[in-house]
Amino acid sequence: MSIIAVPSPVPSASDDAESLRKALQVRHGRMVTTRVASAGWRADKGALTRILCRRTAAQRAAIRRAYAFLYREPLLNCFRYKLSRHCLLSLDFWKAMILWTMDPAERDANLVHEALKKKQRDETYYMSVLIEMLVRLVSSYRYEGDECVVDMDVVRMEASQLAEAIKKKKQPRGEDEVVRIVTTRSKSQLRSTFQRYREDHGSDIAEDIDSHCIGQFGRMLKTAVWCLTSPEKHFAEVIRHSILGLGTYEDMLTRVIVSRAEIDMRHIREEYKVRYKTTVTRDVVGDTSFGYKGFLLALVGRED
Repeated sequence: MSIIAVPSPVPSASDDAESLRKALQVRHGRMVTTRVASAGWRADKGALTRILCRRTAAQRAAIRRAYAFLYREPLLNCFRYKLSRHCLLSLDFWKAMILWTMDPAERDANLVHEALKKKQRDETYYMSVLIEMLVRLVSSYRYEGDECVVDMDVVRMEASQLAEAIKKKKQPRGEDEVVRIVTTRSKSQLRSTFQRYREDHGSDIAEDIDSHCIGQFGRMLKTAVWCLTSPEKHFAEVIRHSILGLGTYEDMLTRVIVSRAEIDMRHIREEYKVRYKTTVTRDVVGDTSFGYKGFLLALVGRED
């Protein structure tokens, strides 16, 4: 459920591109007319936020096309230049702005690429069932149409198989059954299976994964279970983890807020409030600052 507040009427893509150009050419409160890449220039981050954070993905794509046509320069290149010239106070803002302005599929591809590059030094990440689970999660076909029928006989059988593999550590290779079920069943089928699991075994499957599955497999399995059936639980937990303690994991916080603002941020906010007795807004305000804070708050939306 998107929380993006698009103005009415919406300016044309060309008008927005012109406004972005002016916002990128501000220096000490005055607009200059030389090239955006001139050294020492600042930008009106508030204006950039007010424009782009109130546009849908389709509208942002149109603005990028209009900007490239009018100024013979990709908009993202302008942002990347600002990032390369960053000071510590604006680094996170420009990284977030680049991700937000990307097409959603383009953004996801970049995030996956960066995550895999970071994990290449950890050999265990690519061993055994972990890589099989990742591959099957991204490559399996799940039918989610209106006529998706839940097979209750399969629900009963697979709820039992999951309990045996997770709680009783069935051998050999109990993980294989878990991977097969989680990576091939439709979301509605999985929701029914997890509900039956709770009814038959008196506990939530995510809780049992926490208790009985250790290491990376356990963490990945819990993430997969939540993302497939109740993603707001996973993303509320990630936001909380990113802001707890001293400092903030800005890349993690940015990734969640940017990628979920047009999908289910409202549900994430509700889950966060119930679980942590505070709001995403309050925690963002307490742990971020300057233009970066304003950017995140614009995407989180107003909370009571």
